[in-house]
Amino acid sequence: MPLPSSSTPAVQIQQFYDKGLAHASYAVRAGRQMAVIDPGRDPQPYYDFADEHDAEIIAVIETHPHADFVSSHLEIARETDATIYCSKLAEVTYPHKNFDDGDRLKLGTIELHALNTPGHSPDSISILLLDEAAQTRAVFTGDTLFVGDVGRPDLREDQAVGGHTREELAAQLYRSTRQKLMALPGTTRVYPAHGPGSLCGKTTSPDLDSTIAKELATNYALQPMSEQEFIKVLLEDQPFIPKYFGHDVQLNKRGAPNFEDSIRAVPRPGSIAALEPGVLVIDTRPAAKFRAGHLPGAINLMDGGKFETWLGSVVGPTEKFYLVADTQIQLDAVMRKAAKIGYEGNIKGALLAPLILPITSPDVDLGAVQTHPEQFTIVDIRNRTEAQTPLFTDALLIPLPELRERVGEIPADKPILVHCAGGYRSAAGASIIQAALPHTPVFDLSEAVLDFVPAT
Repeated sequence: MPLPSSSTPAVQIQQFYDKGLAHASYAVRAGRQMAVIDPGRDPQPYYDFADEHDAEIIAVIETHPHADFVSSHLEIARETDATIYCSKLAEVTYPHKNFDDGDRLKLGTIELHALNTPGHSPDSISILLLDEAAQTRAVFTGDTLFVGDVGRPDLREDQAVGGHTREELAAQLYRSTRQKLMALPGTTRVYPAHGPGSLCGKTTSPDLDSTIAKELATNYALQPMSEQEFIKVLLEDQPFIPKYFGHDVQLNKRGAPNFEDSIRAVPRPGSIAALEPGVLVIDTRPAAKFRAGHLPGAINLMDGGKFETWLGSVVGPTEKFYLVADTQIQLDAVMRKAAKIGYEGNIKGALLAPLILPITSPDVDLGAVQTHPEQFTIVDIRNRTEAQTPLFTDALLIPLPELRERVGEIPADKPILVHCAGGYRSAAGASIIQAALPHTPVFDLSEAVLDFVPAT
């Protein structure tokens, strides 16, 4: 859903926010010319905005090859004849124009200037918007600067995506913020590529835009400190890295195929009898329906606000899976969410859940948990920073993204109780453990976890 951002008679900035991925993209319109910055996988919102304002998309700008979502830059360029702009350091394989320090793009009566701001990635750029009087009015900071945070520098360590150490990139980010972004006029509007909940940062504010002056006053990463102090503070308590991040960097360097065509190409098995044995099943139905009946070995990854992130955290980027939902509308929705992270090609088949399914899961006895928690093996699948405040004494901590690989560490001599922070992840965790330990009772504490106080 587009959110109104900023407009003057000469220029209009429109923000498009995808809450599931905490991703912000932008349309910048000057007269009848328009540029799109960091577009999401579905290009239709940008086409609709251009049509509404009788504007022509002449440019698509990528601040860097993104890790957490797949961009539609190549599709937009092919369908509109727009030019793609990105840093020469991105080493992309699609047709484009280099956009680095000193490069400018004329858009109606305004100009967009490139600013190399490495740190989150070695190829990151920010984009300055200069008005008719050559005054800097806004900066699109990609994943370099967020509201209240900066981009994490630890996503390019794998050789497949560059082999840059987190310390090396953190040092670059220190210089990018101090020498370039912090030197901009305080009134400059800041438009980042992510908001709260993004795994590309760690303390992102709920606000979706800001100013340089506000960030100088409130952003922890922009306060006075040495380069070494900055590196230490920045690298502390970064969240986990989902399995799909490296895959998406590489896909964005190539450019993704057409969004709608890719979804239409997903196979649609007519019944569960057509499913290939041994292939993973992702069941997106509510936990109560899953417990009442599901396919053997299925993982209950409920359709919800962060479905895309958890799908790409639990399932590897080369792993095939079936996708199950309750209705056709829900099935279409989760397929589109899978495509946002480039996983539509992994879907071996998408189908509706039949009325009767063979495997059931037991409901938890909350009274027994409250009075005799020692009778259970309790598995905490929260992230490590969350688990610093334990809910149960002697709980076994295995964060959900690691659970499939570490499920063998869980003792099977007692019933198993799985909990997270709010009830969403524990449905997935309990289903993973039940599939691995079918002869041991596995209980999902679900939303009842909210009634428990931290252990003392």
